Amino acid sequence: MSQDQQQGRVAVITGASSGIGAATARSLHAAGYRVALLARRTDRIKALADELGDGAVACSADVTDRDSLVAAAEQVRQEFGGTDVLVNNAGVMLLGPFSAERRADYRTMIEVNLLGAITATEVFLDQLKDGGGDLVNISSVAGRVANAGSSVYAATKFGINGWSESLRKELLPDVRVTVIEPGVVATELPTHITHEATRQGAQQLYDVAEVTAEDVAEVITFALQRPRHLAVHEILLRPAGQAL
Repeated sequence: MSQDQQQGRVAVITGASSGIGAATARSLHAAGYRVALLARRTDRIKALADELGDGAVACSADVTDRDSLVAAAEQVRQEFGGTDVLVNNAGVMLLGPFSAERRADYRTMIEVNLLGAITATEVFLDQLKDGGGDLVNISSVAGRVANAGSSVYAATKFGINGWSESLRKELLPDVRVTVIEPGVVATELPTHITHEATRQGAQQLYDVAEVTAEDVAEVITFALQRPRHLAVHEILLRPAGQAL
């Protein structure tokens, strides 16, 4: 897709307040996209929209609250005329040993990581179909390899992968579906882990992560820039030194 064709395309990014979401917003905006930043932390997305300037709008939304997504979709329609790209990035990684004591964490991961992406997609789908769009789902290496301590997190990411493959077949050729599966990326994901021993171990790993959110955003932008006759369906990326 040429630079001229990208100019003015509208990308909606969930979880845009930090990490891969914020980096993707910056990357796509630099490539000529107008961007709608969706997140619960309104102060952060407003600050990012101010940083980006023209062609960026902050939409307060929680992917577990369908009404807020419907309101965001209407805001995007009014501000930009519709949506060409939806990046389902919002997610949490609440790792730890499987236990009934952590059942609230499991519900949160399922509602945010899996149901949140599903809900955002069904809310924005009509806009994506109008003129040919792109759906980018942020999965994980954990959608391919389930390690001890990541059972429910992995279940949500395996779910994203299976759902995405079905949608790929169902929506072609109107909407291209791309799954991005990062390994360890330097983001704030580990800070939300409630199991203390697991959080400390994960934080040590993430503190030395060599792959940045900007690296992943560059890959997302590359995939979206391919000509419409070419669909990049799945991208698995890891730090060069990550074995699993």
